[in-house]
Amino acid sequence: MTMIDLHCHSTLSDGSLGVEEIIRQAAATGITTLSITDHDTLSGYSRAKFLGEKLGVRIIQGVEMTAWDTKRQTKVHILCYLPQKPDRLEMLCLKSREIRRQVGMEMIEKVQAIFPVPSESILRYCKGCETVYKVHIMHALIDYGYALEFYGELDTQLFHPKTGSCIVNRAYPDVMHVINLIHASHGVAVMAHPVLYDNIELLEELAAEGKIDGVEVDHYSAGEADRAMLREIAKRHGLIVTGGSDFHGLYNQKPSHIGSNLTTKEEFARLLGSSER
Repeated sequence: MTMIDLHCHSTLSDGSLGVEEIIRQAAATGITTLSITDHDTLSGYSRAKFLGEKLGVRIIQGVEMTAWDTKRQTKVHILCYLPQKPDRLEMLCLKSREIRRQVGMEMIEKVQAIFPVPSESILRYCKGCETVYKVHIMHALIDYGYALEFYGELDTQLFHPKTGSCIVNRAYPDVMHVINLIHASHGVAVMAHPVLYDNIELLEELAAEGKIDGVEVDHYSAGEADRAMLREIAKRHGLIVTGGSDFHGLYNQKPSHIGSNLTTKEEFARLLGSSER
């Protein structure tokens, strides 16, 4: 049986499990093809590929690029798969990680003005990922007894995207710049979870202009009606349809184990074909 999960995260970004643990779990789950799509970094691919070969899991190079919809002033994530010249993405990844690091450090300062949590108790959860995510801050707040869960009342109070008292927003690289660089690297550009960030209008625009190659339809954030709508958009514009668990381990926003959402072998074949053009 073919099982293809094209979206998961390790400790190289905001996941709680290392690359080896993820691949071992993928193998135990029966995953045949996996892409570890950490945010704005490709650094785990070589090790993942080596481990995948040992454990019988095919590893597809991927990265989840952070971008900005300038027209609507909202964040958008673009999944890049199979870049044949990944070095062309390195400077963009570095820039986005630095923006995210600055945002993270500012959020830490805001949180420390409310809760006396030492910086080192937060930063110890960031080892290996070069930046700071709000889940790392929440992890320390849980350690010190200020919360019992990552996505409960305190998370909403502090980090709600619009009303959070400690949220810090920055404009990331423009989405068209990100997509153009993905294509310059000879990679495949797929919009991640458009329902989660309310990117449907942007998706329609990019698809109509032939700028985007695919869309992630099967994702925990999309209900059945959402998925039907996204499939209709994909069919109308000839987009590749992908799916993935968006696994983060302990830091999952909702229960989502590796393999909980999948890409069909037919759509995966289309993705492979697109990367070879």
